[in-house]
Amino acid sequence: MSTTTSPTAAATPVFQPGTSDAEIEAKAAAAARRRKFMVYFWRYFILVVFLGGWEVAVHFKWMDVFFFSSPTDIAKRLYEWTTEGTAEGPLWFHLWVTMEESLLGFFSGSIAGIVAGIALGRNRMLSDVFSVYIKVINSVPRVVLAPIFIMIFGLGLTSKVALSFVMVFFVVFSNAFQGVVEADRNLLANAQILGARGWQLTRSVVIPSAMSWIFASLHVSFGFAIVGAIVGEFVGARYGIGLLINVAKGSFDAAGMYAAIVIIMVVALAAEYVMTLVENRLAKWRPAPLQEMH
Repeated sequence: MSTTTSPTAAATPVFQPGTSDAEIEAKAAAAARRRKFMVYFWRYFILVVFLGGWEVAVHFKWMDVFFFSSPTDIAKRLYEWTTEGTAEGPLWFHLWVTMEESLLGFFSGSIAGIVAGIALGRNRMLSDVFSVYIKVINSVPRVVLAPIFIMIFGLGLTSKVALSFVMVFFVVFSNAFQGVVEADRNLLANAQILGARGWQLTRSVVIPSAMSWIFASLHVSFGFAIVGAIVGEFVGARYGIGLLINVAKGSFDAAGMYAAIVIIMVVALAAEYVMTLVENRLAKWRPAPLQEMH
């Protein structure tokens, strides 16, 4: 007769009878350290192989440097921009302009999306009335709104913030609404039995139940906020990382385009890290993920 072993059971270490708690904890800590080392090893290994393969392919002309540049040229351009600035002004000023637009669009879009999602999720009448309008507006590709916003608000800050707002709002709204709708009915019933009503029920039960949905959308939406700011700058702007990409494109400067993309990637990764810290701090009540419990 054959037996099967579940992946969870296979990953769980087996200890001999009489093993002390200290030995179990030491082995668990050692296993966690080994796993962390392997994660970082493979991360950096893949990065080195990718960049090294790119550099080799350009060196042997397997890839056209005119279109793809090379990691060394991109690094040189980043160093040049950092130390000497760009032809359009200091790099840090362009980065600050883009970040200001992204942050304003992110916070305003997130707050509006959370409030609207919770309000419509808790009120069936409002949901039925406004759902068709939300679907119609959401069906419009947000990128095509960039020239409209620039025509209305001009080349300044407002048009970029408006596009970032629209990019963020619907992502956060959809998750907040779905999180509220799928709140645990048993928890709601128990809270109502204990006397919770109206805002107290929403604040104590519904919003905590939807927090996982909301944070999942916030992780994604900051990237959309940056996309909104960059696209707006690309269409028309006086400053910003999108302007640097547009200028590099116009002068066929592949290294400049990839350097600007690297800057955006670093900023997005930093924002993701900060968002994770905030989520872990605000959601300490959540159980640990399954892989962290092994």
